[in-house]
Formats: sequence, structure tokens, C-alpha cells
Amino acid sequence: MKEIIRAYFKERSLVNHQLASYNDCIPSGDSTQSRMEKIVRDIRVGTDEEIDPAHGGIIKLDVIDQDVVIRIKNIQLGDPTIREANGSEHPSTPMECRLRKLTYMTPVTLDFTIWRNGVPGAPEKGVPIGNMPIMVRSARCNLHPQHIEQGRVLHPNNSDEDRKLLRSSLIQQGEDPLDPGGYFIINGTERVLISMEDLAPNRVTVEINKRYTKQTEVAKIFSQKDGTRKPLTVEKRRDGMLMVKISTAGTTAIPVVLLMRALGIENDQELFQAIAGPTETFKYIVANINEVKDNEEYDVDNMVEAHQWLEKKFAAGQQKEYREARVKQLLDRELLPHLGDRYDEEVDDRKKKAIFLGRIVRQVLEMAITQGKPNDKDHYANKRVRLAGDLIEDLFRVSMGGLARDLKYQLERHHNRKRDLKITSCLRPDVMTSKIMHALATGNWVGGRSGVSQLLDRTTYLSALSHLRRVTSPLVRSQPHFEARDLHPTQWGRLCPNETPEGQNCGLVKNAAQMIDVSEAVSEYEIKGRLDEMDVFQPEDWTDGDRVHVNGDIYGVHKRGKNLVTQFKNARRRGSIRPEVSIRYDAPNRDIFINTDKGRILRPLLILYDGAPRLTPKHLESVAKGEISFNDLVHEGVVEWVDAEEEEDLFIAARPYRLPAVIPEGADHAGRPISHENVEWVNLGEPGSEIARLKCTIRLPNSEWADSIIEVPLEYSKEHTHVEIDPQLVLGVCASLIPYPEHNSTPRVTGGTAMVKQSLGLPSSNYRLRPDTRLHVLHYPHRSIVGTQAMEHTNFLERPGGQNFVVAIMSLHGYNMQDAVIMNRSSVQRGMGRSAFYRTYNAERRRFPGGQVEEIEIPGTGLEEVKGLKPADAYSHLENDGLPIPETELTGGDVLVGKTSPPRFLEETGAGSFLQAQERRESSMLVRHGEKGWIDNAYVTESLDSGRLIRVMVRSHKVPEVGDKFSSRHGQKGVIGRLIDEKDMPFTRDGIIPDLIINPHAIPSRMTVAHVLEMIGGKVGAMEGRYIDGTAFGNEKEQSLRDALVRSGFGHTGREKMINGETGQEYPAEIFVGCIFYQKLHHMVSGKIHARSRGRVQILTRQPTEGRARQGGLRFGEMERDCLIAHGASMVIKDRLLDESDGIDLFVCAQSGHVAWFDPKRRTYVSPIHGDGAEVYKVQTSYAFKLLLDEMKSLGVAMRLELEDRR
Repeated sequence: MKEIIRAYFKERSLVNHQLASYNDCIPSGDSTQSRMEKIVRDIRVGTDEEIDPAHGGIIKLDVIDQDVVIRIKNIQLGDPTIREANGSEHPSTPMECRLRKLTYMTPVTLDFTIWRNGVPGAPEKGVPIGNMPIMVRSARCNLHPQHIEQGRVLHPNNSDEDRKLLRSSLIQQGEDPLDPGGYFIINGTERVLISMEDLAPNRVTVEINKRYTKQTEVAKIFSQKDGTRKPLTVEKRRDGMLMVKISTAGTTAIPVVLLMRALGIENDQELFQAIAGPTETFKYIVANINEVKDNEEYDVDNMVEAHQWLEKKFAAGQQKEYREARVKQLLDRELLPHLGDRYDEEVDDRKKKAIFLGRIVRQVLEMAITQGKPNDKDHYANKRVRLAGDLIEDLFRVSMGGLARDLKYQLERHHNRKRDLKITSCLRPDVMTSKIMHALATGNWVGGRSGVSQLLDRTTYLSALSHLRRVTSPLVRSQPHFEARDLHPTQWGRLCPNETPEGQNCGLVKNAAQMIDVSEAVSEYEIKGRLDEMDVFQPEDWTDGDRVHVNGDIYGVHKRGKNLVTQFKNARRRGSIRPEVSIRYDAPNRDIFINTDKGRILRPLLILYDGAPRLTPKHLESVAKGEISFNDLVHEGVVEWVDAEEEEDLFIAARPYRLPAVIPEGADHAGRPISHENVEWVNLGEPGSEIARLKCTIRLPNSEWADSIIEVPLEYSKEHTHVEIDPQLVLGVCASLIPYPEHNSTPRVTGGTAMVKQSLGLPSSNYRLRPDTRLHVLHYPHRSIVGTQAMEHTNFLERPGGQNFVVAIMSLHGYNMQDAVIMNRSSVQRGMGRSAFYRTYNAERRRFPGGQVEEIEIPGTGLEEVKGLKPADAYSHLENDGLPIPETELTGGDVLVGKTSPPRFLEETGAGSFLQAQERRESSMLVRHGEKGWIDNAYVTESLDSGRLIRVMVRSHKVPEVGDKFSSRHGQKGVIGRLIDEKDMPFTRDGIIPDLIINPHAIPSRMTVAHVLEMIGGKVGAMEGRYIDGTAFGNEKEQSLRDALVRSGFGHTGREKMINGETGQEYPAEIFVGCIFYQKLHHMVSGKIHARSRGRVQILTRQPTEGRARQGGLRFGEMERDCLIAHGASMVIKDRLLDESDGIDLFVCAQSGHVAWFDPKRRTYVSPIHGDGAEVYKVQTSYAFKLLLDEMKSLGVAMRLELEDRR
């Protein structure tokens, strides 16, 4: 099935869901109404009345003399442009934005029409209202195949020529052709919007409320319409009363019967029909009806009385018109708004709400009677994923509302000053832009969520890819949500079971599996039209047949539900219904659920018809040749997209057949090992077949190849509805790179996925042009000998992150105890494990108010005096413009860019300064403390406010040293314990010297069998010059690897005799040696080593500064203190924590207890109370304590110190 996976990734990138979501949100230019246009047309400012949205959104001005209304519509996005400080504009590219610290954005325009007393004025078209950030590689981006070649649209999926042209155009623009896009560039930094997991709106969930002593049953629903959510809860109290709470309207509980009466259900017969539960529920309903009718608190028996009760509760003491309007708003807007808000002659949405309420009541009562289980909140059918497009839509809705309110205010001011109303002169475009940019730059989103936008992790290519596919849960990290962190069965094939961080975020931050898609919204009207054709009708009695729900809204009834589901699925497989619409049949409750909403994670499956797939070898051949695409397979009914809800109805086989390790008895060449990649399924798609006939190409002992036909039983039967395309697709992008993962214990695979993201490799091919703050590049990245099929479509083969090492498993002089490793120094000298680290420094020629500017120059060469000049040698490597010469070697504290600044305060220049020349400050940019390197590149450009911007890249070489961290892909991490010369390293009889020696104890307790298998596989691959397939659940078997070892003249165990390099003696035990892919991680000693004696202190507390970057002190904590006390060296504590830290001598007056001061004239100490004749004693204390005394004094509290020996 590799062909299907290849075809899928040929037309979709791994971040396709983010791009598609964003494209769906922004205006596309064709006739369809985008989500942003819908937001604009739904704007209501200053009025609540129903209007025709065809004229657009409405802003009504509160002015006295006339009726002024502004109508807005037709939002358009331009091409991404940069507007310079002088007003000129030119097309923007992502690379220019990265270099110049700009935002990659596009102007947004709207059409406005001013209506006076119902008469429209001349429309103002294309008014700029602000800027919108553009997602890189989206449909609006200048790098998109539609725009990259002016005047020509490229089709890279269908044409090889276009693919090559696109690649060369991207390289010309300075982009990496394999960069997936899917992120934004804000102020020069790449930011990614993390997908959010949310509870599905408009779905009823029943749970048990355990807050009181006796538990009660509660049903909850979040009713959502146009971005507003209105929660509703129905609770069965302990006395049997059913109460409704509408939290947006207030805390008052309303009896269900009363609310249903208010919604227009007059007689009891209708009420029973609406609830329509089993007969045991009748007694509860009767009791509720009687309670509402007879209890003095309610005393309600019809619609009018119910309305009066609601008026009394929700608008007591107000005028009648207001009370009626409040109840109307409650019933139409606050209560279940997703079912509609109209109540007139044509449309009665209230009846629908009453029936829906009845269904909620039925679920609550059924659970109470049957003691059923509450709904599973973590079931993925109850979850929706909000992608970049949905998050941008939320942000745009709020910023657009703010802009409309601001415009209303400005227009009213203009009108009241008797000016002409003109939109362009009243609209402030920065209102919208600043709100959007601020949210994207800080990650603080509307609705109070933080961390929505994050800096894209560019450590390595895969870490960026994984970051773009991350899904996070809104739950609080600090609480132990055990159920939410669990791996739920419905996440199979949707979210990776292994890729999640260890620690507090475990299970809350997840990553998407490889082949997923996220549904876009499909119009409900389209689906409802289809249902009408399939004989779905709206009855009088809702119990008569199977109820059909569309997105949680009851639409109608069908007499034969099973037939409807079959008919619907067939229409979808034919392509007449969109593939992302899902349908599920709940037979026991006689409900049919159809979902068309956005945010459901879908996964593809092969459809089985009567126990046989429609897929044939001919399909696979056409797909491999590129004659048909993945979408063609979907439209032909071979593959279908399934969401978690529909999957509940299906019976899925995990794989078509199990491949034996060797050719079974009775077939040709029995006992020879079989490899997955050399198997062809001959009778694929044959109807009624119960066995799979496989043609296996095998290798004979004399290294020749031969064919053998074998038959194995199929894993699916006539009962099965679907079969997995490939079981390895359950893994995400990082876990799918680990070879043989099914042989490891799960936590090790999880650790392995975390380590892949920290490995150094080739993050992007344009790293010489990208001014990243921190960038690591491995010098000689290898493709791994033992690989997986996923490496092809994750582009790991093109952007690898590690090297193949020869590894021996043995202990050597105890330098590899625990998880330490011993490394061959000669391998390091030959270039193994070396990397370059690039840091970008920024210097800007800023302008200050008053016309003063910073100058980039060699300080001291200008006409003005410069304060704080360094010696002339410090500037010797700078050229006349103040910039360094490339390839100059610098160390920490050296001047990188010469710069002088104007005085910070006017006082600095001293009194009478107007006579003297202006004195400037030395403010050169220095290389960071503790770092050294070579000037790699200096970019001179301009920032937007036309100040000069200098970006200097400093390159430093990182050579493996003791303490650097390395890891295999199986979570076997370790630091270098010793580097040994080649002549002292052990070697095999063939003279092979290992690059790395790891400890034998690392393997058995951690059960990383795959680590051992990969070592054997790497040995075989190196000997035979081929890649070894280690894909999960479909890899080259152990038997095949053992045979290959024997063919190459090794023992089948992988162990070899080794000789001690120091003594020349043979080790008595055989040593396991192999070749395995190791990663260098970015935790290096050179970036962490830190020591200091005396140094910088904070001005306020006079204690040493904190942190390595500020040359801070080393924290001496309570445990270190305890150690010293235990060793009897407590005076060292005084020395470290007082004398060497912030000790100070205080002089204390013995009589008053106040701190005395020294009077230099009289050369004596003076007490504030007793004057200079007081008894004053010297006390040694910490400066922080003196600060406390002073702070207390400032509050008016005089602290008195009592000397112990003077009591």
C-alpha cells in the first residue's frame, strides 16, 4: 500500500490541514463567501434589528437629526506588500521580512456605503482598513504556485516541468524548496499557531454531578452560532424536579416543563411526545407537570402564565415592554441559539427548541433510571480541533468589531461637528492591525488563552514539522486530569500514541498522526436537500421512525434508518456528497447523526465490499505511475475518510494479512526469510477470497534471487467493513522515524520522539541566508542505513539529523558507567559529531525624539566627545563604517558593531552644557560573554522606520567534548565520559575500531530491543550496500538480518571477538558490535559551562546577579548549606553567603536600637536619637537586611535592633 501513501503525500504537504484551514478563512477571489466576509456581513453596531445581509454589515449612528446607517461588505485581501517609510510600495517576500524584521502581511480593503434616511449615498470602494498577516505558502502568499511566476499558474502536482520550475523559483527567492510553510512571519520571527482541542459545540453530554452528598444527573450542551457560545444545563434534582440553567442569562433555575410551556407546548400530550422516553420516565414527567401546575411558587399551566413567570424572574420591576423583550431575547437568543432565533408566522424555531429540550430530558432520565454510564468527554467524537484558520477567524471577529465601534464613534464626532461624513477620514486602520499583530506576537489570544502563537522550533527540520502538527488541550497543566491525559482508543490513527512531552504536559500536548485531514465546514443546506431526496420528512409525532440529526440539530425522521445510512454512504462514495461528511446510526436509540462541521480529525481507510477491497493491482500500478491521484481513489469509492463518530459503526481490520518470517513448509524454498518490500499481493481485490496469494522474491544462500508463491489467510471477513491502509500510519512524524518501534517499551519510543526534535542536522537548506537567533548545523549529516518508509514523505532523507556510528556494547575502565559513552577521539578529528552554531546579533540606528540618533561608526572617530571609550585596539578589526571584517575571530566581550548613542538624560551633560559640544555615549554591541567564533555574515539593511539595521552572524564550531550529549533513536541518551585515542580503543579481528562504546547495562532494563536490531541492520546494510527497512509493523525480519550476517562472514548473533587496544590481548567475552544512527543533541557543555568567583552584583540588593548570560553567581541552596553543616564546615557558609556575597557593616546605637551614621567632620558616629555621645556598636549583616530596614522606614515603621549581649 506504499503507492497510496506516496500518492497522498505527492499532492498534500504534512501541514496541509493548517494551510487549507487558513485558505478557507480568507477571501479567495472566487464567488464563494469566505468566513471573513461572513463576519463582516454579520456586524451589528448600534442596532439589533433583523436586516438583509446582502447589503452587508450595519453600523447605526446615534445622531439626533437624521437616520444615518453605514453598510459594509466585500472584504478583499491584496498581495503581500511592504510599505516603506517614504510611502513607496513593493511586493514582499518571506525572506525579506525575516531579514528586515518585518511582518509578512497584506492590506485589507472593504466597501462602505452611507445611507441617510433610507437613501444610499455613493459607495466608497476599496477603503483600506488595516493589514492581515499572511501564512507562508498559503493561497495568498507570493510563494504559492499561483503567484510565484508572474502571469503563469503552476501545477506542480500534475506536471514535472512545473515542479522543477517551482523549485528553481523558490531557490531564487532564497527559500528552502522543502520548507512546508504553515507559519506566519511577525516582526521577522516565524510564529506558528498551535491547534487547540475543544469540546464539540451543539452536542449533548450527560454526566453525574458529584458536588452534593447525593449525586445528580446533569446534561450539558454548548450551543454555538457565529462564534458565540451559550451553555445550557439540565439537571434532575434529588426530588425528581428537572431544572434548566442558562448560564448567560443568570443563575435562576427554570423548571423544564415551564420552559417548554413558554416555548409553545400547550398540552401534556405534546410534552410526552417531545420527551418520548421509555415508560419508566412517565412518572417523572407527570410529577414535574403537577409540580409546576400546583406549586404556589410556579402556578403555571399555559404559555401566557409561563411568560409571566419568566418576566417576573428575569426582569422584575421593569416596564412591560422591557419585560416582554427580555423574555423574547431569552427564548430566541440565549436558549439554544444554534437551532435558530426566529419566531413569526413563517418560521417557528421555538417548537424545535422544545423538542430538542425534550431529547435532552430523555437522556437525563434514561441515565437516571438505567444507572447508565455518563458520556465520555475524551471520546474524539466529542472533540473538535481548531486550526490556524479558526483561530485567525476568532481574532478577526473581535478586531473587526473593535474597528466598527471605533468607526461609529469617529463618525458621530464628525457629524456632531457638522463635518462631511467621509469613511476614509474617520477610519483608523491601526485599530484592527495592532490588535491582530499583538495577539500573534505575544500569543495572548482573544478569550483569555495564552500560548496560542509560539516561536517555530527550528532546531532541526523535523522539530519544525512536528511543531506545525501539534495539538494542545485547553486543560490546566497543574491539575492531575488523569482521564484527559490517557491515550483514548478513538485517537488511533488520528493522534500519535507516543509523541507527547514527558512531565507536566504529558498527554495534554499531542501530535497529529501521519495521514490525517481535518474537516472543513460543509453547508448544512446542501446535506438537508439531499436528505429530503432520500425521504426524510418532518412529522407531527417525532417518535414515528428514526430521528435524523444534522450537526446536533433534529432535522426530520426516516422510516427505515438502516436503508438511509446505506444510501447516504453510497452517495458519498460516488462523490455526490462531500467526502468529509460523516454519518452514524445509533440503532438502540433510533437516532442517525450526520456531521458536516469543521474540526473533526479524519483518517483514510480502505473500504471492503462483502469482505473484499475494491482496490486492485491495476489501481496500485496507475497510482505508482501518477495516472490517478489519491483523490481519484476517494471518488471511486476505494478509500474513504472516517471520523471518530462514524468509526463507532465500523469493523476495521488492522492489516490485510500477517506475513510469516520465513517461507512456510510446502512452498518452494521453504525456510528462507521473507522481506515486506519484496512481496507482491497477486489476488488483491478478488471478491469472495479468503486467502491472500503472495509472490515473494527471496534471496538464496548463494546470494541469487528466486520467486516463491505462498498463501496466507486474510485477516478480514465478510463482517469487516474496512481495512487499514498501513498500520504504521498510527504514528506521528517523529515516531515514524524510529526503526522497529514495536520491539521497544513504549516510554522509550516516547523518549525517542522527544530526542529527535533536539537533534542537530540540516534545519533548512537556506541557513546561510536566514538570520535565525540560534541555529545549529551538523557538518556531515548522514542518511540512516536502517530507515523507515516515512522518511520519504517527511523529507528526513533530504534533511537528515544524525550520523551512522560504529558502536560496541562493552564497559571500558568505568568511563561509560550509567549512561556515559566513550568516543573515539580520532573519529572526532575526522569530523564525526561536529557542528556549527550560528548566532545572529542585531544593531539598529535608532532615532529618538528631538532629532537625536544613534550612530553606527567606530566610536571616537566623529567630531563629538564620546564617554566610556575603549582602547583603540578594541576597534582595530572594524572597518570605517563600524562593521567588522568577515572571518575575523572574536571572543566574549569583543566589539562586534561600533555604536555611539546620544546622552541618556540631559543631566548627563552637566550644568552649562549649552556652551560645550554634545557628549555621546559608547554603546557598541559586544559578543556574548562566554562565546567565541568567527564573523560569518553581516547584513546591512533598513528597518521600516528607515533606521539602518545591521544583522551580524557569528559562527562558532562545536567539536564533541566530554559532557556533550548523544542519543540513539530509541531514547538511549548519554553524555561523553571520555575521548580515547584510536590506538587505545578496542578493535575487532577485522581491524574495525568503534566510534562509540556504550554500557551493556543500558539495554536489558530498558528493553530497547530495537536498538540491538538496528545495530544488526546497520551492519548488514553497511556490508551489502543497501538500506534496511525498519518501518513499524512491516520491516525486514530478524531472521533475514541473521542470514545476511552469515552471508557476510559474521556470526548470526552480531557478536565478535575484540582485542584490547592497550594490551593487545583478546577479550575473553565476545562483544556485540554494529552500526547505528546516532544523533548529536543541542545540549552541549560549551553552551552550559559556568563558573565565577566575584563579579557583577545587582544594584538594588548588592547580591550577585543570576544566570549564566549575566555572569551570575552560582546558587548555593539549602541542600548545599546542609552538606557544609554536616561536614562541620559551617564557617564556610558565613564566608560564602555573607562575606563573599552582600555583607555590610551596620552601626547600631545600643540605647535606642536605631542605625547610627558616621559624621566625617566630627569623626564620630551619631545616633538619630542620642546624638554623638551614644554607645554605637558595629554589627555585620547582609545588605538585603539593611534594605529591609530602609524599606520599612519608608513606610513609617521604625525597626529597633536589640543587641543580644546588651539585653
